[in-house]
This record gives sequence, structure tokens and C-alpha cells, in this order.
Amino acid sequence: MGPMKLYFMGVCGTAMGNAALLAREAGHEVTGSDLGVYPPMSGVLADAGIRVHEGYDPARLAALKPDMVVIGNAMMRGNPEVEWLLETRSVPFTSLPAMLHDQVLAHRRNIVVAGTHGKTTTTALAAFLLIENGRDPGYLIGGVPQDPPRGSFLGSAGDPFVIEGDEYDSAFFDKRSKFIHYAPHIAVINNIEFDHADIFRDLADVQRTFQHFARIIPRNGFAVLNGDDSNIRSLGGMPWTRVVRVGTDEGNDARIVDCVDSAEGSSFSLEWRGKRWADVRWSLAGVYNARNAAMAAVAAGLALGGDSPAGISLECLARFRGVRRRQEVIAEAGGITVIEDFGHHPTAISETLRSFRARFSGALLTAVFEARSNTARTRTLQTGFERALSHADEVYLGAVNRAEALRADERFDPEAVAENLEAQGVNARPFDSNARLYDALVADTLPSRGSQRIVVFFTNGSFDGIMGRYAAAVKG
Repeated sequence: MGPMKLYFMGVCGTAMGNAALLAREAGHEVTGSDLGVYPPMSGVLADAGIRVHEGYDPARLAALKPDMVVIGNAMMRGNPEVEWLLETRSVPFTSLPAMLHDQVLAHRRNIVVAGTHGKTTTTALAAFLLIENGRDPGYLIGGVPQDPPRGSFLGSAGDPFVIEGDEYDSAFFDKRSKFIHYAPHIAVINNIEFDHADIFRDLADVQRTFQHFARIIPRNGFAVLNGDDSNIRSLGGMPWTRVVRVGTDEGNDARIVDCVDSAEGSSFSLEWRGKRWADVRWSLAGVYNARNAAMAAVAAGLALGGDSPAGISLECLARFRGVRRRQEVIAEAGGITVIEDFGHHPTAISETLRSFRARFSGALLTAVFEARSNTARTRTLQTGFERALSHADEVYLGAVNRAEALRADERFDPEAVAENLEAQGVNARPFDSNARLYDALVADTLPSRGSQRIVVFFTNGSFDGIMGRYAAAVKG
């Protein structure tokens, strides 16, 4: 199919924007719309020659006459452009995952990185390893990586394509998980836990969609699995393809040993079927990041051919800088280190805080948490958040995002969480607004300059801008 005129609805989102950039790179004419035309994606799109329109206007869409409209999964019934498309049927439309399949993935050998946690970092790592080992992979990363230096790239048709495989739904008209569209040759499953309570009923429902994903791995492909994860083991055998297991336990094909955290990062060794593969020293911390690296290394190595991945060099991991908003240090002054983290699930927060406890030995550990995701805003995982936050010395609990949309008995309860943490000896304070939290955090922490304190913000959103304001206050 030749070049098309594509129109992306919701184009400033990270995944949509990076996909629009891929389409532009592939030679298509691309425009888009969004309710808020906001940086950094708006600037990146403009630099690529992609015009972004503010708001949704059916008359404008009709005048543009695109060949296809790509509808992001944030678009809902009631959106004026959606309603016009459904009423007139004058322009074909599709979901983002379906567009990616048809335009890119159907023609490539794909590494699809899935799992509840670690997808973005592992996707970036796999792409980085392939590049550093002399290949020209394509990739689509659901975040803002520092390595590779951009979030999407088409690469060479003969080299692998690495894509983050999200289990969230594809569009309002297609409730299948995005990764069902992604035609995996190598499927990486980092871990499976209950999340996205707005679309999955329970853990079994989440496992079901991962089973569907595993079913489409070809027999000449690979399933690269976290061998330490009991929820992955419960998926059962996968006799239709080749299975490789990665983890810290004995019996895994690729085994992580001797993982040690330090103030500079961490070190670990990787074995392949009992033989030493590589010794790694890098800037990322924690066993969970070592596992992300090992999963990426196995997937990238297998993608280069053969039954063993150990031919791929891992020396470049010493230069890997990670992904924005994943344990990213945003300020460091006067003994205070400010870290921004995308953590919005209890397991991710727990692992991060535990690694920081080892990494910053002796420092006061302050966790600042915003209940923002569709699941975190509810009581579904509230007990898990309490357990995770108990690894900190003190906790500041922000306002529940869009609290008015939830009944009082179903939404996350910061007051109850703070009370339970206090009973465990953790100094915890709830706030009814993020502005008040910011004022208290500044008043409590800035006068203590000189003693070592780690302040880590956990949110999958903006936290009403207080992270940047606090970082500026610390620097000032």
C-alpha cells in the first residue's frame, strides 16, 4: 500500500505520538488532534512536520479528507469527531494497535515486551542492546527513553522491531489487549499481577489475556518468561513454541546471580544454562532492573538467530541511562536527593523503596504518593499500597485524583492508609490537596538541609506540577 493521509485522534499521548512519528517516517502524510496540545510531544511532532490541531472538530476533519483515522484508546463515545465518523461512515477508522500491525508489524520479526511492570525499561533495553551490537532495529517505546535517544524508530526492514506490549484495551470499539495485535515472534512476559481494575475483573481475567497473547507466538519463535513469577507459571506449558525462563532461582535458563546495590547503581552476573555469560555494572538499581536487563538481553540475543542468546555483548549496559520518570533523579542539593518514579502499583513501589533502602544506606527515605491511575484511585489495592509504603521512613499522601467520580466507599482512603502506617511506626500524613502537600513538604524538609534525605515521588501523572516545583526549591 502506498503513502496514506493518516489522522491521529489523541496524538499528544506518548504512544500515539510515537506511532504518528513512525507513520511519518514510513512516508505517510500525518496530522492529528488532541484536547490539550502539550509538550514535550507537541514539539517533537512539530519538528517532524506533523501538524496538531487543538480540540475535536468534525467539520475540520471532513475538510482534511484523510484516508484513515487512528483512534486512541482515550477517545470515547460522545467525542464529536468519533460521533461524526460513526454517523457518516465517510472515513475508515482503526485502533492504534491495529494500525501498527497493518503498517509495521505484519512485515517484521517482532520482540513484544509485556508484563505488569518493567515494560518500558525492558523495551528500551532490548532496542539499545540490538543497536549497540551493530543492528538497526525498529522500536516503539511507551515512555521517554534516554537510551535509545528517541521513543520510536522504523529501522531496517530486515532487523527486529521491538515494541512495548500493553495489556490495556485497544479502543472503545475493541476491548482486546493491545498486544493481541502485535504479532510476536519473541514474546517477553516480565511478570503478571492484578492491575487495571477498570477493565479486568480479577487476576484470573488478567492471566486470561496473557494466555491469549502466548497463543499467538509461532512455533519458530520464543516465549521469554520470568521464571520466578508464580502467576506466569500458572499459565501452564506452551508446547506450541520454545520457552526460555529468566530469573534468580536455580533452574532458569538465564540466571541472575550476585546482585549488589550501591550508591552508584548496582552490579550483577548473568549465567546462561550454567555458564557465565556476563558481569554487569551499571547505573540502575535493584534486582527488578537486573531482571529487566536479563529479559531484554535474552530476547535481543535470540532475535539475532540461534538457540542461545549468549553471543550478544552486554558491555554497553554500563552506558545505559534508563527511561525518564523511572527512578529519575531530578534534583540533588544540600543533602536532599529528589527522585521521580512512574510507580503506581504496590509491587513496583515496594521494590523501588527496598532498593533505595539498600542503595542510600543511612538516608531518611521519604515517599510522596499520588493515587492517580484508574486502579490506584480505588480501594482495590489499598492494602498493597500500605505494605509497599511501609518501606519508607515517612509518607506524604496526596489527594486522590478525580475523587469526585468515585463513591466514598470505593475510592482510595488516604486518611486510613496514614493511620495504619502510623501504627507501624511510619510517619504518614494525608492531604486533601496537592498544593497543601507541597507546602508541608517544603516546610518539613528544606530546613533539614545537610542531613541525607531521599524524597521520591510516585505517580503516573503530573502530581499537579509539585514535583518540578519541589525540585526547583531544593536546588534554590
